Amino acid sequence: MRAGQWALALVGVAVASWIGWSALRPIAVPLVAASVSPMVQTVVFSGRVAAPIRVDLGATLTGRVAEVPVREGDPVARGALLARLESAELEAQLAQARASLRLAQARQTAVREVGAPTADAAVDQAQASLDAALREARRSRELFERGYVSQSRIDDTERTVRIAQAQLAAARAAARANTGGIEAAQAQLRVEEARTAIELVQARLEQTRIVAPADGRIVVRHADPGQIVQPGRALFTFAADGPTELIGQADEKFLARLAPGQLAQALADAFPQQPFEARVARIAPSVDAQRGTIEVRFAVPAPPPFLREDLSLSLQVEVGRRERALTLPAEAVMGAGAEATVRRLRDGRVVVQPVRVGLRTPQRVEIVQGLEDGDAVLLDPLAVEPGAAARAARDGESSPRRDAAGARRDSGAAADAFGTAAGTR
Repeated sequence: MRAGQWALALVGVAVASWIGWSALRPIAVPLVAASVSPMVQTVVFSGRVAAPIRVDLGATLTGRVAEVPVREGDPVARGALLARLESAELEAQLAQARASLRLAQARQTAVREVGAPTADAAVDQAQASLDAALREARRSRELFERGYVSQSRIDDTERTVRIAQAQLAAARAAARANTGGIEAAQAQLRVEEARTAIELVQARLEQTRIVAPADGRIVVRHADPGQIVQPGRALFTFAADGPTELIGQADEKFLARLAPGQLAQALADAFPQQPFEARVARIAPSVDAQRGTIEVRFAVPAPPPFLREDLSLSLQVEVGRRERALTLPAEAVMGAGAEATVRRLRDGRVVVQPVRVGLRTPQRVEIVQGLEDGDAVLLDPLAVEPGAAARAARDGESSPRRDAAGARRDSGAAADAFGTAAGTR
């Protein structure tokens, strides 16, 4: 065997020995101990400031804008004038309706003060005529019985009685019509019709004034003097005063953790150095299927002065708190819930330890079951496989991650190094 072949054989033996020694050597792994400390779990999502009531205000009739005394951002009181439409035509109609009312009232007065007395007098006159006709008829019968008058005279007096009776009936009917019948009813209806016409015009005149429905603020103004407006077109966007609310859109995966009454910290994107307190007030009963979010509303006990409608916010809600929680760094725990595990050293070997976790933050995980205060686990559970020989790393000592691929990389790098040395030899 030539010298070169002997050298290659020696290199192969050395590499195999080195690989075997490396596999059997305990791997230095950093450990971390479970410790008791306060723990707070939060969820974070975006939101905005919402006005309690926001409505569009407009006119209910067509007209030209005559006056707009408010501007965007102005605070207004309930009933304050926001805009006024031209009303000259309606004011003329109102004057005409009032004149019609006066005429109807005059007619009603005439029926009551002139027509009724005249009708009563006509009744009295007709009654007197009937009484006279009856007396004449009685005398005529007496004279006829004595033979002083003829039958034609009796017929004439009876005809006169019938005429007088008819006149009395007509007079009484006219009296009833004037005092409580059709004439009085017609006069009363004309008065009511005139009053209704006045109320109608007054209502339309009132519609020429657009006023604030409550105390609030003008958010957007769409009206200017001289503009022609129509029903259904918004002239103002109005936000009513009331408790400030925040609206957040939380991912639906947080739904089980959120509940009314939870404390939250709100931070406006425009004022990142001024966080303020909020509290969960209501959670929407349904999920937005398109975005996979659920609406959460927050009450603000002490709103800061810089809040504005639709201001963008970040909302951090406290969903869990433990004053004394046994915790580990999040990277030391694999899995979640009752299926979580950690890796520990036992008799110089890495073993899997089942644990049960509770609250979780990006940095720490609460261990509810499976460990006790002071128990040490691997900080990086993927550094070595279960069953591998390992030891606790000393201060300042690091250990590379040794999965199957990593072991192959190490052995390959060693072979390359020896091969290079052999080749240059």
